[in-house]
Amino acid sequence: MSYLFPNYTRDSIDLVDGDGCYVYDQDQRRYLDFTSGIGVTNLGHKHPKVLQALTDQTTKIWHSSNLYTNHLQEQVAQKLTMGKDYLTFFCNSGTEANEAAIKLARKATGRTKILSFTQSFHGRTYGALSATGQPALQTGFYPIVAGFDYLPYNQLKPLKEKLTDDVAAVILEVIQGEGGIIPAEKQWLQTVARLCHENNSLLIVDEIQSGMGRTGNFFAFEAYEIKPDIITLAKALANGIPAGAMLGKVELAEAFGPGTHGTTFGGNNLAMQVAKTVVTEINQPAFLSAVAAKGNDLKEGLTQLIDQIAKVTAVRGSGLMIGVELDSPETLQKVLVELKQQQLLALKAGQTVLRLLPPLTISQAELMQGLKIIQQVLLN
Repeated sequence: MSYLFPNYTRDSIDLVDGDGCYVYDQDQRRYLDFTSGIGVTNLGHKHPKVLQALTDQTTKIWHSSNLYTNHLQEQVAQKLTMGKDYLTFFCNSGTEANEAAIKLARKATGRTKILSFTQSFHGRTYGALSATGQPALQTGFYPIVAGFDYLPYNQLKPLKEKLTDDVAAVILEVIQGEGGIIPAEKQWLQTVARLCHENNSLLIVDEIQSGMGRTGNFFAFEAYEIKPDIITLAKALANGIPAGAMLGKVELAEAFGPGTHGTTFGGNNLAMQVAKTVVTEINQPAFLSAVAAKGNDLKEGLTQLIDQIAKVTAVRGSGLMIGVELDSPETLQKVLVELKQQQLLALKAGQTVLRLLPPLTISQAELMQGLKIIQQVLLN
């Protein structure tokens, strides 16, 4: 008997330990981790500097509340914004970051409508769920928050038709994660950014899964040469300690004055000490270049299978955020089971996509070991 709500379909393995790119279950069986806790442990498990930061802060204050100045928040915010153009609000999760972004967009513009995209995923609280373009996730929870329209991703005509003077913001993922690892087309995204600017609508970029170095850039949008008005982060921000953030342009500050938004736990000392270390470790040119190179190797090794195996129809993604499109949901489920039997853990995205999110710290040898296992399972 379980004492938990059955809102998750849980595997029988209980992960009780982790080290680097490996996790261990209750029977001490070791698995190569190509999930990173769904894009969370970007620096792997028990990263020595992250562990030291956490240990150091446990001997100091853990939580003080946002009624007081917090030097750790200031330090992390400066690192995230590179000290210019943006201000930061800290929270606990991605869905909270998107809730803050939705509120800020409506408050700053005085408008109500928000445009999102089909197959998007922005969270499960009411505002974030309402921004998520997946009706199956909204079923049973109506009425959702009003004012959201959902448009086809990577298409301009529907956006132009809907981008009217009552649109507060457009919210999007640079790479749709839960929707199937679907990257934005560069010209499309650049045009979206330009149209938002011309319409005085804000562009919200959800970097919750694609940010923090996952694609080989610190922010995935950097490869598209755009500048969002609002950016949301979470997942890997503190490598497993709950932390989220919303970054907004400095000129939006007036809309978020005292009393407009808040959080009890967001930005607490424990999370910020860890986040400071994580951001410092990831946001380095050599580290990001290595992620991009490893991602290219993984993608190339998987792309070769398209011509060899009928059930592999496409390989998509950037850096170490890779999706392998398979020919059916049944194939995907079979592959996930067989990978686990070969002691490699992976994820699904959408109905037919094998999603691979290994730690960014994975070694070349570990990456090739994982690639070999995936290739062998797909060849079966």
